[in-house]
Amino acid sequence: MRIAMDTGGTFTDCVFVRDGRLEILKVPSTPDDPARAIMNAVAQVLSGADPELELTCGTTVGTNALLERRGGRVALVTTSGFEDVLEIGRQARPKLYDFFMDRAAPLVPSERRFGLRERIGADGKVVRRPTRADIAQVVRKVLASKAQSVAVCLLFSFSNSAHERLIASALRKAGFAVSVSHEILPEFREFERTSTTVANAYLVPVMSKYLADLGAKAARFTGGTKRPSVRIMQSSGGIVSAEVASREPVRTILSGPAGGVLGAQYVAELSGFSKIISFDMGGTSTDVALMDGGASTTNEARVAELPVAVPMLEIYTVGAGGGSLARFDRAGALRVGPESAGAEPGPICYGRGERPTVTDAHLILGRIPERGFLSGDFPLDVARTRKWMERARGPMRTVEQFAQGIVDVANAVMEKAIRVISVERGHDQRDYTLVAFGGAGGLHACDLAAALRIPRVLIPRLPGGLSALGILRAHVVHDYSRTVRMNVASVIGTRKALASEFKKLETRGRAVLRAEGFAGVRIRGERLLDMRYVGQAYELTVPESGDFLAAFHKAHERRYGYADAARSVEVVNVRARLIGVTDQPQLDRPRRSSRSKAATSVETRRALFNGRAYQTLVSDRAQLAPGQKFVGPAIVSEYSATTVVPPGWRGVVDSWGNLILTQGRRT
Repeated sequence: MRIAMDTGGTFTDCVFVRDGRLEILKVPSTPDDPARAIMNAVAQVLSGADPELELTCGTTVGTNALLERRGGRVALVTTSGFEDVLEIGRQARPKLYDFFMDRAAPLVPSERRFGLRERIGADGKVVRRPTRADIAQVVRKVLASKAQSVAVCLLFSFSNSAHERLIASALRKAGFAVSVSHEILPEFREFERTSTTVANAYLVPVMSKYLADLGAKAARFTGGTKRPSVRIMQSSGGIVSAEVASREPVRTILSGPAGGVLGAQYVAELSGFSKIISFDMGGTSTDVALMDGGASTTNEARVAELPVAVPMLEIYTVGAGGGSLARFDRAGALRVGPESAGAEPGPICYGRGERPTVTDAHLILGRIPERGFLSGDFPLDVARTRKWMERARGPMRTVEQFAQGIVDVANAVMEKAIRVISVERGHDQRDYTLVAFGGAGGLHACDLAAALRIPRVLIPRLPGGLSALGILRAHVVHDYSRTVRMNVASVIGTRKALASEFKKLETRGRAVLRAEGFAGVRIRGERLLDMRYVGQAYELTVPESGDFLAAFHKAHERRYGYADAARSVEVVNVRARLIGVTDQPQLDRPRRSSRSKAATSVETRRALFNGRAYQTLVSDRAQLAPGQKFVGPAIVSEYSATTVVPPGWRGVVDSWGNLILTQGRRT
């Protein structure tokens, strides 16, 4: 039994294969112990013990630990004289003209940052080798600091890691969990490398405890005959074993959203769309990504104001979800998010919350049936919602006006997020299809598409579990990199010169994959180059295959609006991605209906759109078959999500069961 889990702020989504068909299950999240919700789902899926259980999870444990500063007690060992690199950071200011803005405090305070008397030169040559006494002194200081985990990041260790190996070995013998920069991120840029290594060390105590607990609980379902296979989704779009994730948790920070990107790419390809914008709106946040033939990665992400330079899918996140709280600020303006009601207490309509949320607003507007979610197993309390929203509506004349305002503000936040990844990066959003999913994605998709002039919306099957589906279909991936700094005289010459560097990285990766049970054609490799014009401060990543120089110029023009073919170019980093190919479950193609091409409705209800009431048809998605059409206003209800089709929109069910929504007459 292969089961994939995506732990969200409100619900934990589970997708699995039973009798050859993909199925979905949603259970309430348990923020105090995320593993408990996962085990609740596994217990409902399995009818008995399964010795071959494979569990793959997307997790928010690392993200939340960084955001809430709930990581371990960390010590940092660095080259003597560079103890404050972590605090000095970069010159760039998040808010240029805010003189009263406080920079986020470093994860390691000054009293737990220790210098080792050693020096490696920029060319990788040893300038000063640390003595045994130097190393012993640092170990004693770390022991006295009572640290749970240690980050080691020495100057120029990406060129020569000998000294890092010495101090790391001594610290491990002393019983510490050690994160070493040449293992985590063997690249230049001292601040980013230090920050990433420290973030990893900060998450190790939290993540290792969570994964150990998850593995122990999962073992109860294998009958004690075999240890279950537990894997974790990485931010880069690949999965790794729980053991690797325990050592390198920094690679799992955007775990769940990465699964959503893979799921969106898969269903869009089935429907024939290669240029898409994925729109994943859950209970707490919204994640958007742009794909032109494939998902792109970045090594310049910031999480909780901290640079994290490991490969991540290019995902932009905003604090707007179904559970986002609405409030009036001191100036009387209506704000929505980033605070969320989460799973506890949840929106008002769930029966415990008392502060209005986006979900409550949709219920008041009549866009969510009172029977609620999960095929009626999760009913919503309309009377309670109206009572508490009446108390909170402030200067708004009616509860309905307040609800519409909440939806409009949430739309504005998400519209800005989509503009960041499209228009601001040189892409015309009119060339793309909006793939909307997550529990709340279908509620807002058409409004956003209309505002951004995106020509069509695709609502996939299993929209509330698409991230879990992406996780279930992910391959095992290991990423390796190294700084090389080499001028590009010619494509052929540079490729030959870099061959040995790639071979070292690939040999290491293939050995790891073979140890995990992969061999032969089940191991694939990808080569990437970080390139820039000589003198620039930042790089663009392009594939090493083909004419990578031309590919760089093209990428530079798309990102920055110009390219200079006469200017010298250099390769800064080489990257190797080793992929262990797993079996990928497929969506089945549903049968066409012999009934009328017009979609049938299960009820008619009153719903508000832009202040005007409409009699709105409500359809059960399970009864919609390929080829059937419908017109707005309409509501399509299903187990994992609700889709709203406003007036002026039309929809058709394609051959894969996906909903294709367009404005006007075209479908």
